[in-house]
Amino acid sequence: MARPRAKELTERELEIMHIFWDRGESTVNEIRDEIATAGRDLAYTTVATLVRILTEKNFLQQTNTERPFRFVPLRSFDEVSGSLLGDLMQKVFGGSREELLVKLLDQKKLTAKERAILTDILEEKRP
Repeated sequence: MARPRAKELTERELEIMHIFWDRGESTVNEIRDEIATAGRDLAYTTVATLVRILTEKNFLQQTNTERPFRFVPLRSFDEVSGSLLGDLMQKVFGGSREELLVKLLDQKKLTAKERAILTDILEEKRP
């Protein structure tokens, strides 16, 4: 019996999605070329398989019927990153935003820019 396909993105699938978010509508070959430019040489069939899986998971949608097939993201970076962060918070920190924030801020000292952004966020959220 085959194991059901995971709904979460694998590291390679997320890499492919980042390229689609940056480029928009693209072909498998264009995505493969972009990965190669970044220094990783993946076979066309590997990238095509990843695109097919992302299509089956409803992260991508094919936009034409003639070759080369073109694909666009169905889910935005904000939607996917928010979902992944929520999953991480739930799985690792038991749903506690406080524990997630403490761990995140304990990792390294904030830069001045990061402190300014955090201050802006906190100022907006105040009643």
